[in-house]
Amino acid sequence: MHYVVVDLEASCWEAAWVRHRMETIEIGAVRLDQSMQVRDEFTSFVRPVIVPRLSSFCRKLTSISQEQVDVADTFPKAFARFLTWLGRDPYRVVTWGAFDLGQFRIDCQRHGMVFPERLAADHLNLKSEFGKWKGLKRVSMQDALDLLGLPHIGHPHRGIDDARNIARIAQATVPELPGAGGEPRP
Repeated sequence: MHYVVVDLEASCWEAAWVRHRMETIEIGAVRLDQSMQVRDEFTSFVRPVIVPRLSSFCRKLTSISQEQVDVADTFPKAFARFLTWLGRDPYRVVTWGAFDLGQFRIDCQRHGMVFPERLAADHLNLKSEFGKWKGLKRVSMQDALDLLGLPHIGHPHRGIDDARNIARIAQATVPELPGAGGEPRP
């Protein structure tokens, strides 16, 4: 079984983050094989349609430019490419928290698409499991990297860079986490 580390970036605003207005603007993913080695990556910008203009806050936070999303595919096409990249081999989706799968569900609903439940069937919320393992109530990705002695790579709040960092956390911890190893939990 492979692990597929997924991180999304979504449109956001400084004042109020209204969840139903947020749209995926980047999908980043890293595939790890059974031995936790990186096999390949997927990255795609996504053009928002509800609020097509990114806020200055969002552009600064993510380093994603308006031009990058303007020329990108909309969610249905980008998500279809992501699902094709996932393939049919067994995999376990790994995310840092619950946001990413929730955002996929929102975007699928928004575009009249069926959310593929396979994505959530054996989901590993690494943030939650890492916190339990270390006895921490709250732990950020940067906290986890620091605790593991790993430097942050790339730009924070960029989907592909965050997916790479989460993959590094997974490589260091998944073999140690109860119930998170290569076999799905009962």
